[in-house]
Amino acid sequence: MARTLTPPSRPAVRRALLAALGIALLGHAAVLGWVSVLLQPPSLLRELAQPMYTRTLQAKAPAPTPDAVATQVAANSAPNRPSAHILPAPAAIKNKAKNHAKPAPKPARAASAAAEDQAPTVTDTGTGTAQAGAPDAIAPADSTTPGSDSPDAAAQIAAAPQAAASAPAQAASAAASAPSVAAASAPEPTASAPAVAASGAVPAFVQTWPGDTRLSYQLSGNYRGELHGSAQVLWQREGTRYQAVVQMDLGILLSSRFTSQGAITEQGLQPEVYEEQVRQRRRGVRIGEDVRLNNGDRVPRPNAVQDAASQFVELGHRFATGQVPLRPGGQVNFWLARPGGVDEWTYDIVGEETLQLPTLGAVQAVHLKPRPLAKPRGSIVAEIWFAPSLQYLPVRIRITQGEDSYVDLLVQTIDQR
Repeated sequence: MARTLTPPSRPAVRRALLAALGIALLGHAAVLGWVSVLLQPPSLLRELAQPMYTRTLQAKAPAPTPDAVATQVAANSAPNRPSAHILPAPAAIKNKAKNHAKPAPKPARAASAAAEDQAPTVTDTGTGTAQAGAPDAIAPADSTTPGSDSPDAAAQIAAAPQAAASAPAQAASAAASAPSVAAASAPEPTASAPAVAASGAVPAFVQTWPGDTRLSYQLSGNYRGELHGSAQVLWQREGTRYQAVVQMDLGILLSSRFTSQGAITEQGLQPEVYEEQVRQRRRGVRIGEDVRLNNGDRVPRPNAVQDAASQFVELGHRFATGQVPLRPGGQVNFWLARPGGVDEWTYDIVGEETLQLPTLGAVQAVHLKPRPLAKPRGSIVAEIWFAPSLQYLPVRIRITQGEDSYVDLLVQTIDQR
């Protein structure tokens, strides 16, 4: 008996055609994406060796800024600071020295008496200790002290005016050592800093910047639903060259990386190349005598211009070195170069807040919030929190795009080389 074949229904045929069309479109999109990556200009970034991190930072009292150190040194060297006073020698010491001195001819005895009348005692009223080489260094007039009855006592007292004359030189030497004491309280350099500075291979100002640093963040947010992921801010320097990277990873949904490379100068960071890559799309800026935007246009290069990655490290360094005081109500102005243009940004210093960080716990941080641009190139705004107890590093970054879209980065760990 012959079997009758039933033709497929129209809905089934339609579904099959739609599925085939979808597969074809996905294939074409993948091919176009691959071709667009191949057609992109080569990256201008220079590959750097991956650093090895050897320690994890914990919150501690911030080091004093240079202004604070200078103020303290000036206070220590002020004229009204308690200093050494020269007092007449106690009568007991003089009488005892005379009683135990060897008999001598009359002229010698007269000279000894004259020397005794001039002998001073140097006492530090600030610390209560005798200055080295002063008569108080001689054993006091106590019969239980070894050597107090020595026949040389008169000779030591006679030598006291010379010791007193050397006291101003000792005080000057102590004052000269004050800058080195102040320098000891400055931010601790890397382990190789003394050798590098001594050899002259790297300028001394480079040592004011942190060593290779990795800040790892916990990422949360919202974009058509909750977001969860991770982020990092990476800082690396080789001699007077630097690299700053901000990268965020949200899985297959979104990954982005913003990289700045350039030079470290006495005036701060000097970016030369900035690139940002969102998924597979790459855009960049070249900064030289002028600023070359992503579309090829050239615009004037403002003084001390930064980019979207270098700004985090540059601002932290300005705060750590006292160039900009972190006072509520203050502000920070600088130019920012991005692939679409160059704009002047103003960050208002909102004030100090206590942040609950996932691993480090409660940490005090200063909140900076940017003002809206007169001619915005988009709706993205980044607020930053810098922690004085963690080398003025950015411990929180909140990036918003409109009212309901944002990502919030809270630092988990800070590793350094």
